[in-house]
Amino acid sequence: MSKLFLFRKVSDYAKVHIDGAVNIDVKKLYKPGAVKYVLKSSNEISAIMGSSGISNTNKIVIYGTGSGKSSGRLYWILKYMGCKDVKILNGHLKAWRTVRGKVTKIKPKITPVKFTAVPVASYYASTAYVKKNLKNPKIILVDNRSSNEFKGVTGETAKKGHISGAVHFDYAKVMNLPAQTLKSKAELVKMFNAAGITKNKEIILYCESSVRSGIVFLALKSVLGYPKVRVYDGAVYEWTAKGNSLVK
Repeated sequence: MSKLFLFRKVSDYAKVHIDGAVNIDVKKLYKPGAVKYVLKSSNEISAIMGSSGISNTNKIVIYGTGSGKSSGRLYWILKYMGCKDVKILNGHLKAWRTVRGKVTKIKPKITPVKFTAVPVASYYASTAYVKKNLKNPKIILVDNRSSNEFKGVTGETAKKGHISGAVHFDYAKVMNLPAQTLKSKAELVKMFNAAGITKNKEIILYCESSVRSGIVFLALKSVLGYPKVRVYDGAVYEWTAKGNSLVK
């Protein structure tokens, strides 16, 4: 199967991208409406991916710029949609250019293909699922925002704080910044164990919109092999929009 590179930011893509890369704007995968960043239906996502020349059977390599959080978000979306072979380019475009990988401004010719989403239910958590399991001792709810957001000092929603019972683990801890590389397996094991985020529990990740949770999903599920990891897609935006409270 062909290998595809996906780039997130439209303006950056126009300036330079890895030769052969197609561009996916993650924001096009979200529903319009008052609650930000909630995923569109699997059929809608299938249509967007297929029209971009991406099949669910391709080998897919994602890269981007900045902190890597949007690449992590796209990684989780594709894995949730049932793509088997998805990776993130460690170090992103910066690392590619360091080894003199070929870059260009020319967009590749795109041939639409069929993308058949088969959502993996065990990777997804709804508001109802989170509410049902708030006191479940077998589940750990993990807030991937900054410390100030978790404490309710800052935050984009009118209600501030975190979901009751959640533990804090800032998504940025899994990354070496500004290199945009993932920390070593040994470092990740040490950090997650210290936070009480252990393999014997089911993990539910969230942030304000769950954009930041994707890279933590990759670290837990794909690098460390945690058996049960979900992302609460609606996250704080949806939680508070549905009238649920937060604690500080």
